[in-house]
Amino acid sequence: MRKVLLSAFVVILFSSFGQTVRIPSNSKADLMLIDKDVRSNEGVPSDNIMDRFAIHMIGSEYYVSCLAKTNGNFSSAVLSESGIISGKPINDVVSLKIPIHLIPTLDQIPGIQILQLAGKIKPHLDKAVKDTRADSVHLGIDLPQSYTGKDVLIGITDWGFDYTSPMFYDTLMQQTRILAAWDQFKTSGPNPVGYAYGTEYNDPASLIAAGSDTANIYSYSTHGTHVAGIAGGGGAGTNYRGFAFDAQFLFVTFLVDEGAVLDAWEWMYQKAQTEQKRLVVNMSWGLYHIGTLDGTSLLSQAIDGYASQGVVFANSAGNNGDVTFHIHKDFSNDTIASRINFYSYASSGNVWGQSVHLWGEPGLPFEAGIKVLNGSNVLLVESPFYATNTITEYIDTFLVTGLDTIWYNISADAAHPMNGKPQMRLRVRNLDSGLKVLLKATAADGNVHMWNVTELSNDVGNWGMPFSTAGSGTIAGDANYGVSEPSVSSGVISVAAYASAFQTPSGSTTGGGIASFSSFGPRIDEVMKPEISAPGVSVASSISSYTDASYSSLASVDFQNRTYPFARFSGTSMASPAVAGICALILEANPYLTAGQVKYILKVTAREDDNTGDIPVTGSTRWGWGKVNAYLAVKLALGTTGIEDIEKELTWSISPNPATDQLVITGETIFPDEVQIISLDGRIMDRCVHNGVLDVSDLGSGKYWVRIVRGERVEQLSFIRL
Repeated sequence: MRKVLLSAFVVILFSSFGQTVRIPSNSKADLMLIDKDVRSNEGVPSDNIMDRFAIHMIGSEYYVSCLAKTNGNFSSAVLSESGIISGKPINDVVSLKIPIHLIPTLDQIPGIQILQLAGKIKPHLDKAVKDTRADSVHLGIDLPQSYTGKDVLIGITDWGFDYTSPMFYDTLMQQTRILAAWDQFKTSGPNPVGYAYGTEYNDPASLIAAGSDTANIYSYSTHGTHVAGIAGGGGAGTNYRGFAFDAQFLFVTFLVDEGAVLDAWEWMYQKAQTEQKRLVVNMSWGLYHIGTLDGTSLLSQAIDGYASQGVVFANSAGNNGDVTFHIHKDFSNDTIASRINFYSYASSGNVWGQSVHLWGEPGLPFEAGIKVLNGSNVLLVESPFYATNTITEYIDTFLVTGLDTIWYNISADAAHPMNGKPQMRLRVRNLDSGLKVLLKATAADGNVHMWNVTELSNDVGNWGMPFSTAGSGTIAGDANYGVSEPSVSSGVISVAAYASAFQTPSGSTTGGGIASFSSFGPRIDEVMKPEISAPGVSVASSISSYTDASYSSLASVDFQNRTYPFARFSGTSMASPAVAGICALILEANPYLTAGQVKYILKVTAREDDNTGDIPVTGSTRWGWGKVNAYLAVKLALGTTGIEDIEKELTWSISPNPATDQLVITGETIFPDEVQIISLDGRIMDRCVHNGVLDVSDLGSGKYWVRIVRGERVEQLSFIRL
């Protein structure tokens, strides 16, 4: 058959992109597309561009959402003069909302070292409490007391919240436990202090009046209500009570992009600081398009910053465990080819095609392109090889064979600004299911990872499609290295999913196996992910009474003249809030633990069984360190010395502070005769109290804590020894 190869149409990026601000090539390509669209529509982005990218109307102006790495010259006041809205930096990472007319001059933003377009984000879609042993924690069996998440805040970043649901009331159904909510889509206001968009609800009356978050790109969703119910739902008189049913909630319906979620975390963090309570943030969402997948992305750096300040993050690991969407190749002057399978265009008019992402090793370039075969595996046409170390422009082109056109575009970095690795994004669109499109790749040396992910024209795709063979000389993919961003972040507890075990009427035990969809680790730098696994198959929880999404009702309750349904959903989206709720139980038991200590406790107390098999000390790419065990985790937390500097409202105080030789304990009528003094490095020193006076004269200069473990909880106060 005759081969046809048309000359490529190459689209050049704006010449204004210089070296002042470093912009990764994928962001450059997308920003170019946005700018071209805006210019052709007299300054107004088209609906397709609005749906596809992180663009939002704030007031009467359109803004593009970005993440940035700041330098020493960063000033939010200076940016504000240009109309740029900035968040609060964390670990030098900041969210920016930039007027779209400024896109051609983004390389000149003062105070910015690296800038990237914010990626869009997608969700990861009765027996769980018993399976994780959390029921023993609730009952307080062989514990100082029962633990239910009291005095801990659980932040849920999601979509589809029902503010009126009785699941979010106390167990007596009298008072809502939603402390505050921020609907970033709703434009009526009032905006949260320090932010120029969205609507904040800070009291029960405004929450009840609102009813639910507003319709957004997911319409009236229910994902957030189901997730929050797992983490801390009160049960509303049913058996479907969550893990931390006395915790309070912070809900953020965020604008489906990285910049917006960064703002959400800062808003939650400030609320927790005001309340002087520990904060656990659940993220039942993620994506493979965004970030570097090795813990170095801007979003990962922000998470690590908040984790260092005590915020505990739980994140669903991803739902691609049953898809061979990954290839790992160690090249040595050789070439591979593999078929890129496409998601069905008939399933949705929004399917654009497939997005293949490739990451290599620093200093070791690679090349890639595509081949087109017919149904008999005969080559019809192929592209050239494109090299990561020579591509300096965004390439948007196509191949033609007969009457068929295969569109593709490529952007690449010789050394990505975040990790110095070569990377390539290869997007392919093929409407003829009779044609086979193959990825071809070659390199002189080095490891290259490749993923095949569906891309939608109006949204983000969040599912992988297989790499498969297509005749001799081709290879298939695997399901490894499948944990998504931001679950790959070092500061995150990445959660896999399994089916809860339960007893049948005959008395035998069934279930307990890993969920087929639960993504495999590790991270591409071989750091083990996930860390822990939790129930995520057919988990029963609350449904938003306002949703227009489809579901099969399991049960319902009537409350204040409204019916609230329950349903079973599956996904690592359901496993993550189970761990978030357990983290709240741990922090109620010992609110002085660092985020790293909480993760460590979950790992060392995780259980093994016949389903997990023997898990090595380095962890499992499927199970992490095992199945989460809430009971052992809380017991270990009670015996762990935490040094998180969070002062609770206690019935006792110490003075003077700073101290020299003595501390006087006041305000408590019954105080133990023995206490512990904890040094900054965690060293424990048992001390006696004589008539309310504690001798500290032998201590060196520095920061310490006075700690007591009374019947119901751990309490401590910090002091400085001069």
